[in-house]
Amino acid sequence: MFPAYLFFLLFVLNADMITDLKQHFNLAKVTFHNDLDRCAGLEMDAVAVNEEGIPYFFKGDHLFKGFHGHAEFSNKSFAELDDHHHLGHVDAAFHMHFEDNPDDHDRMFFFLDNKVFSFYKHKLEDGYPKDISEVFPGIPDHLDAAVECPHPECPNDSVIFFKGDEIYHFDLKSKAVEEKEFKSMPNCTSAFRFMEHYYCFHGHMFSKFDPKTGEVHGKYPKEARDYFMRCSKFSNSSDHVERERCSRVHLDAITSDNAGNIYAFRGHHYLHKDENDTLTSDTIDNDFKELHSEVDAAFSYENHLYLIKNNNLYVYQVGEPHTHLDGYPKPVKEELGIEGPIDAAFVCEDHHIAHIIKGNHMYDVELKVTPRKAGNERPIGPFKRVDTAMCGPGGVKVIIGNHFYHFDSTKLLSTARSLPEQHKVSLELFGCDH
Repeated sequence: MFPAYLFFLLFVLNADMITDLKQHFNLAKVTFHNDLDRCAGLEMDAVAVNEEGIPYFFKGDHLFKGFHGHAEFSNKSFAELDDHHHLGHVDAAFHMHFEDNPDDHDRMFFFLDNKVFSFYKHKLEDGYPKDISEVFPGIPDHLDAAVECPHPECPNDSVIFFKGDEIYHFDLKSKAVEEKEFKSMPNCTSAFRFMEHYYCFHGHMFSKFDPKTGEVHGKYPKEARDYFMRCSKFSNSSDHVERERCSRVHLDAITSDNAGNIYAFRGHHYLHKDENDTLTSDTIDNDFKELHSEVDAAFSYENHLYLIKNNNLYVYQVGEPHTHLDGYPKPVKEELGIEGPIDAAFVCEDHHIAHIIKGNHMYDVELKVTPRKAGNERPIGPFKRVDTAMCGPGGVKVIIGNHFYHFDSTKLLSTARSLPEQHKVSLELFGCDH
């Protein structure tokens, strides 16, 4: 007879083996998860913006949110994709955001094989997934890409679908399908609309195209990592000035001084525009080595640059090279009387007040007084958040994404109830015309 203790021993050993296998499997998943590097030149399966305008880049069963950061599993944000379908990858995706169609507002659509999923605020809508032919009759299965095209950018509110070299314009109101031929465009592996422009991705390259005709104007294709991702370095042939002045990635910080110099920080690089409008670019690590990269906020005061990163304040005397002051970094709380992190900071010409933006509020810090305290708390007008801001002779520029909004004074900024005219950062601040 087989002893009972041997049965127990085999059970324990098998349990340990199962645990080891589980741990090994999870480790493999984590390793693959971390090995996805968008700066290695990945070909994305789909791209779409969410309801806040943040680009989502899909690769396999993973998702990159925004222009930098690590990948995460897609089902972490859209759980039902796995509940209804084994998620190998998303074929295509787009964000429905049409002012003239309130019933079709702020929804995200995902296409997998012959199915379409509709999400509202990251929740799958009732009745989905559905067959593509049911929701978008006349549109084929197994798509390559899709992008929304609101009126008047298209004759009517539409969706453009891509499959190989076949292009379909789907009219949302009439359900009519018009097949088109975009001769000057490559076959799109993903596509999306960003800042009122249309981009076709193919591999790790992209082309900007006219949604009505498919015409590509300018020097394309371009490297996606130059314009849609924050990568420290991936190609010796990259033109740093061209990349930074035309990048679609939002700025982390910007400041202008009394001499007319502008310093704009993004990821690992910064752009310098002098009083003669000459642009130069370099790595932050090269000219501000104590910071290394990714500045949160910046302001200029009395020939010094004040750079904020996390909870620390760094101060540099402007010059060739910039000189890091002894004793810094110091805590932001100690130097400015407010806890970090900080979203934006600026000093207006001939004033001694640092205006600090944190969340949706602005504070004033009198720089001639010690100890410094943050006071006069007030809202920042119509904005929920900002990427950065600066102040110059013409007033305050508030920057969100690739757009900025001008206010003649901080008072008008805090009392504004609606958005003023929208301006393009890349075009109007740095002269990028494409």
